[in-house]
Amino acid sequence: MNNIKLVPLRDSDREQFILDNQEAFNFGALEEFGLRDDHFEEDEQIISSETIEKSIDNGEAYRIMLDGRPVGGVIISVDGEKGDLDILFTSPKEHNKGVGYAAWCEVEKLHPEVKVWETVTPYFEQRNIHFYVNRCGFHIVEFYNKFHPDPNDPEGEHMNLDNQFPDGMFKFEKTMNGGRK
Repeated sequence: MNNIKLVPLRDSDREQFILDNQEAFNFGALEEFGLRDDHFEEDEQIISSETIEKSIDNGEAYRIMLDGRPVGGVIISVDGEKGDLDILFTSPKEHNKGVGYAAWCEVEKLHPEVKVWETVTPYFEQRNIHFYVNRCGFHIVEFYNKFHPDPNDPEGEHMNLDNQFPDGMFKFEKTMNGGRK
């Protein structure tokens, strides 16, 4: 999909970016759990605006553009040869069209210095697990749960395993060509 571009997020688009992100994440949760979902952070949102804003403020945020129109977004953090994929989302209307994969390929091109990319996703997000493992080449390297909490998140700030994600979170890594672990 050659007509995908990553455009740095503009302040004027920040609120819409957050709303679009929440719509995409809610779609996945509602698809999995229906209206009985209890995985929401705030005001029936699977991911709070505060969580998204922290990611934007502490990383690089981009709009995923398809033929000049916004169809998703991505937030990454890069520190030398290590990259973190904080958020990647596409509009539910664009699912299964290769948009997310094309956007991920653009992220890799943006930061060829990164040797290892990391991300996490909830246990219930089979669609995300498929995407990261089977499409993007990540590997599951850890399973955070109530018996094995994320050692980098001692306060449980990023995920409340007991309430929001009781089944846990998978940690993924992708080692790039020439990279090392």
